[in-house]
Amino acid sequence: MSIYDDDLRPIDLAGISTYKLSERSSKVSLADFAAPINETNSLREFLTALPDILAVRTLRGIAANIRRARELRRPIIWGIGGHVVKTGLAPVLIDLMQRGFVTAIAANGSVLVHDTEIAIAGSTSEDVDATLGAGAFGAAEETGRILNDAAREGAQDKIGLGEAVGRALTNINPPHAEFSLLCSAYNARVPFTAHVAIGTDITHFHSSADGASLGATTHTDFRILAELVRRMDGGGVYLNIGSAVVLPEIFLKAVTLVRNLNHPLTDFTTANFDFIQSYRPLTNVVRRPTSEGAGRGYSITGHHELTIPLLAAEILRHE
Repeated sequence: MSIYDDDLRPIDLAGISTYKLSERSSKVSLADFAAPINETNSLREFLTALPDILAVRTLRGIAANIRRARELRRPIIWGIGGHVVKTGLAPVLIDLMQRGFVTAIAANGSVLVHDTEIAIAGSTSEDVDATLGAGAFGAAEETGRILNDAAREGAQDKIGLGEAVGRALTNINPPHAEFSLLCSAYNARVPFTAHVAIGTDITHFHSSADGASLGATTHTDFRILAELVRRMDGGGVYLNIGSAVVLPEIFLKAVTLVRNLNHPLTDFTTANFDFIQSYRPLTNVVRRPTSEGAGRGYSITGHHELTIPLLAAEILRHE
């Protein structure tokens, strides 16, 4: 016997109304299902066989808008953090650059460090736990000297930090230049902007560091990026890949600068790629700039070493 009040009875289901399943609109149908994968599938067949659902549909939408941007001759800006370099993706981006699917790169300071080390040594990403206790973390002489000298020379020549480092690396003809985003962009005359926060990168505590030069060159790059964002109107694309704080803040400020100057900025695409969807990328890249119908914002959650090659393959699937 129930311990509840006598007048508390389970609700009567006799009057429930139903409908025919055939009359209902559904989000998923057999047309969206995956096809079986076998060992003889080509890459194109593999991509076509994926289910047209959730992240796959999102990836296809981003790729379609990147292809559209190239057709419309609008900027396709890849905003990247150092993890993109550390996961070995530079060759993928360099190939897309050569095909016209990367028309500008915006980087945080760690990209400069890791890309420079790849170019000159063919390796990067030190063991922080093993070196921090002795105060040796980040003290590689060549890295600090090349980047800080480049910033100082860039300030003297009134150019941006990304261009200055690309020029410096290219001039020394590093042995692994073909794997360097900085060298490849510089040689292809593709804009490469670098956005640093003083104190965030290992080169900032080297004796060769000059805050005024870093500030001047990175501010020039902010203005260059803002001009590229202005040109995104009518079909451009901005991708944020692996930067959780600096680049989302930079991009949002570039958007507001463009609109403050009364330039139109609509019909563009943004996307955030990361293994965690953090607040700033989702808010400052995906949602706020594209709100009120101004554009389309997407997010893809996953590891870069998987999602970026998949994106590249999907971009090229219709070539």
